[in-house]
Amino acid sequence: MLLVCLTWAAHTIVSKIVVSGMEIPPLFYAAVRYGIVAIIALPWLLPTPRPRWRILLVGFLMGGGGFALFFLGIKTASPSSAAIVGQLGLPITTLLSVAMLGETIHWKRGLGIVLTFLGGLLVMWNPGNGFSISGGLVLILGSAFAGSLAAVMMKQIHGVRPLQFQAWIGLTSVVPLSFLSAGLEAGQLTQALQAGWPFVMAVLFSALIVSLLGHTIYYGLIRKYPANLIAPLIVMSPLMTVAMGIVVTGDRFDLRMILGTTLALCGVLIITLRRNHVMPLAALVWDRFR
Repeated sequence: MLLVCLTWAAHTIVSKIVVSGMEIPPLFYAAVRYGIVAIIALPWLLPTPRPRWRILLVGFLMGGGGFALFFLGIKTASPSSAAIVGQLGLPITTLLSVAMLGETIHWKRGLGIVLTFLGGLLVMWNPGNGFSISGGLVLILGSAFAGSLAAVMMKQIHGVRPLQFQAWIGLTSVVPLSFLSAGLEAGQLTQALQAGWPFVMAVLFSALIVSLLGHTIYYGLIRKYPANLIAPLIVMSPLMTVAMGIVVTGDRFDLRMILGTTLALCGVLIITLRRNHVMPLAALVWDRFR
């Protein structure tokens, strides 16, 4: 689990370097990533999960749709703030499970939801511009919502193996992302060629290590060990991202960020440690493809 969390944290840092430092267009980066995932996982594509429309929608929301917003947001947001705002995916998943699956929440999980949102909003607040909210972090929040909606919808699809799911995520993401990149971005190949091997290594790390290897290990862990053992360990991922953001990309971590991070992660721990009868793994899947 330590290795998986380290992989997720490193991916946030790498993504920031790719779209900001190398200036690779975000939609193009996402399209290349999921193109590689689709090719590698293609042998596990069939049989098609039913209903077909649901796996297509879930695959796009959890893959290309969510990551398009994430890569667009990380271009202007710091990795450490993105990691904390991404934690809002957990309370969003819980609230969606109430609305869509009939889950009941009690006061302790309700308190966790409130704390997580307060922490996330504190991190999103940009005091340098009055009371304005960071635009990049709004996109990160949109990414978290897309992944949370997909996680709840995934509950209604049964019998999908991890690599099969990766194959459908890749397939449903690469086509629309390619069209969006072609229509909305310019100079993709020029920037990729200028970046050279560092970009190639970054996109291979994103597709092979994070998407395929990291999440295969992760799903093996949540099948083998109790959810209440694995769930708290996921908190290592945002903490590692914050530490790496400060060291590698020079993120500012002031009193506001400390307070927001503390509130958000305390809320996450409260939610993950409370039993969820409708979605036992809801506390786990929200951060599944970071």
